[in-house]
Amino acid sequence: MIRIGIIGCGKIAQVRHLPEYATNPDARLVGYYDKNIDRARAVAAQYGGTVYDSYFQLLNNPDIDAVSICVENRAHAEIATAALYAGKHVLCEKPMAISLGECESMVAAAERNDRHLMVDHNMRFDRVHRRAKEMLDAGIIGDIITFRTVIGNAGPEGWSLDSNREDTWYFDKNKAAMGVLSDLGIHKIDLLQYLTDQKVIEATAKVVTLQKKDDEGSLISVDDNALCILRMSGGAMGTMAASWTIYGHHCNSTCFYGTKGNLLLYHDDEYPIIVRGLDGNSTSYTIAPGSSRSGVIDEFVDALVHDREPEVSGQDALATMRTIFACIESSETERTVGVNPSFVSHL
Repeated sequence: MIRIGIIGCGKIAQVRHLPEYATNPDARLVGYYDKNIDRARAVAAQYGGTVYDSYFQLLNNPDIDAVSICVENRAHAEIATAALYAGKHVLCEKPMAISLGECESMVAAAERNDRHLMVDHNMRFDRVHRRAKEMLDAGIIGDIITFRTVIGNAGPEGWSLDSNREDTWYFDKNKAAMGVLSDLGIHKIDLLQYLTDQKVIEATAKVVTLQKKDDEGSLISVDDNALCILRMSGGAMGTMAASWTIYGHHCNSTCFYGTKGNLLLYHDDEYPIIVRGLDGNSTSYTIAPGSSRSGVIDEFVDALVHDREPEVSGQDALATMRTIFACIESSETERTVGVNPSFVSHL
């Protein structure tokens, strides 16, 4: 039985971490910390366990084996590193941290303390993406030449649980540091690397604030749109677009163009997978609905039970974060930026 502490009891904890731990037979929720102690108490009343006055108190409890970190971006590295040095395994919400140095320190802390570190990139656990991975690995479209992927919605304004906007920190650069690129685009970068089995090695990007405004009517201090050209370690190249200004209907599609055909994911509302051959014929696939569980919590718990490295380990997430920071640098310097050079294999 893996005994779990929750640090940050906001919406992501309440809609994903808490209910999925509570229904996992190998996990038990035992401790909670939130800067809003009333919220932590409400969660404890529902799931059972102890409320702590600080995350340090929670981490000092030797009866807690692992923690989920569900706080604002700027606090990820500080809390995760403290947890790893306290001997806890860590599941951290994305983005991993707000600087490359912080990300690397988290990985080092996990390795130094022989603890497991996982980051919540959930798209790779989606049933359609799992099936697509099998098809790509089997060579259904041959070698991938190019790709395009897009993700967008109307923004995170309605995400906060508090009507007084106490924890609506997504637009605050001091707390979030980054915007839509690290909120939505990060999922697609992890997904691309997972599906292609390649790492991003070059990024050319525009990361901008086009329309979102704060309560005073000024443009928000983090990005609301990002458009990135990504070059992969195996030779593929394509685009990734992320937006918080897609109003009326969200978008979330990925298309691969290969030497033997094309693979379209979530391109059609009825058929989540479409394969188009060189002869012009198409085959459409439906995927039976599965569990509403994210797959992230179950993977983390199973990795701890069997003492193995989880999917989306700290090292995996580090490659994605390097890409995020390369895209930001590219936008700021107006030039192409190299990333993950150790993965170059096609030159």
